This record gives sequence, structure tokens and C-alpha cells, in this order.
Amino acid sequence: MSVIVVVAAVIVDPDGRVLAAQRAEPPALAGGWEFPGGKVDPGEGEEEALVRECREELGVEIAVGERVGGDWPLSPGYVMRVWLAALASGTPEAREHMALRWLAPDEYYDVDWLGADLPVMKTVESILLAD
Repeated sequence: MSVIVVVAAVIVDPDGRVLAAQRAEPPALAGGWEFPGGKVDPGEGEEEALVRECREELGVEIAVGERVGGDWPLSPGYVMRVWLAALASGTPEAREHMALRWLAPDEYYDVDWLGADLPVMKTVESILLAD
């Protein structure tokens, strides 16, 4: 059985803020907060998909940094792979999400993270605090 890979970007600004995106759909996930990203298309590289998804969802270009953790479990048959990223150009806009929010280090848990994204935020927090 092949696994579908979903990529996600933890976009971090120079002040250590991370960009959270509020899901609009599907209804079961609407209103929850996640890191932007999406499915890898056939024949597409994972980092290439990450750049494309950020361009489509947010209207920005990103510089992909280090990978965060291994395969993060999603629903059966799906795994999420996550990278740290920085804005290369553009200002993020919510094209496919209900809202976007920059979270300062003391605000990382002020949003209702989706179950798959919460452990990622905890790992990212430990990476950013170690820097």
C-alpha cells in the first residue's frame, strides 16, 4: 500500500514568529489551525511541492530549510513531512484558508492546532528555543 505524502511548511520570521493557517475545509477540520502545505503531486519532489503549495495557498515564495522530525502520522494512508521555511518574497495572504496568524513565541498555543499539527508545533518550539 502506498502512502500519500502531505508536505507542510513552518514559516518562521526573524523574530521567531511562526505562521499558522486556519482551515476552511473539509467541515470536520474547518476552524482548526495548521501549517500551510498540501499533497505532493505525482512526479513532484517534496520540497518542490512545498514551494508550490505556499505559492498557491499564500501567494509567497519560500526558502526551504531543515526538515522537522520524520513522518508525522495523519489519517490512515497519509503521512505529513514538515520543513522549516523562511519567506523569500511576498506577504502571506489567506487564499484557501479562513485566516492566517503570526504567532510569537509566547503565543504558539493561542490557537486550536489540529491534532496532527500540535506535536509538530511542540517540536518546532524546542528547535527555535535551542537557537
